[in-house]
Amino acid sequence: EYFTKAADFGDAEAHCKLSALYYLGNGVDKDKGKAMYHLKKAAIRGHPKARYSLGLHDKNNDNMERAVKHLIIAATQGEYESIKKLMEAFKGGFISKEDLAA
Repeated sequence: EYFTKAADFGDAEAHCKLSALYYLGNGVDKDKGKAMYHLKKAAIRGHPKARYSLGLHDKNNDNMERAVKHLIIAATQGEYESIKKLMEAFKGGFISKEDLAA
């Protein structure tokens, strides 16, 4: 309930926590639609881990172009795991130096 109220006020961390709760069904009914809704809200509000998670989601759903965009944004926000994933993608030939310079 606390996270819901905080999210209603636009708190990015609360949106990110709600996303995890809905995704796992921890204390709430499992609902991937609500999980994605809150994850997107958190990312829009500047939450680096949420942006990273969106990148992984898109990568796992074969949308590499969008995944790279999310990972680059998360990396510029200081999300270390995004930097690692981008370097892996670069070494694997999935993205170019120009992509990384964006």
